[in-house]
Amino acid sequence: MAGPPTVGLHHLRLTVSHLERSIAFYTEILGFELRIHFGPTSAFLHDGTVGLGLNTPWHEITDAELRFDEARVGLDHIGFRVASPDDVRRAAEHLDSLGVARSEVKPGRLPGSLVVVFRDPDNIQLEYYYSP
Repeated sequence: MAGPPTVGLHHLRLTVSHLERSIAFYTEILGFELRIHFGPTSAFLHDGTVGLGLNTPWHEITDAELRFDEARVGLDHIGFRVASPDDVRRAAEHLDSLGVARSEVKPGRLPGSLVVVFRDPDNIQLEYYYSP
């Protein structure tokens, strides 16, 4: 028996090294709104489409573990869908205006897609992605 069909993504939760720095990045760079600040270790943001939970590690970790690595088991990257190829280009200009390092605007892996890749303060790969 299959589970119920999904109707979209409700939220993601990321573990980050510095909560306030990540809140600033996701609100100021990506336009998320801070909805709930649970205290010094956790917050919930929303962009009108998807929720984003942020929390700091809940146990001691090594310095090496403080930096994201997509080669480890778990999250590889997050692709934020945009409505058009022009939106990808505008996203790249927006990132440039804020001094955020990024890739060139390039074809994605799916036919007809376009992507620009950048990283958050913890090195988590993010993308603005258009796919027809």
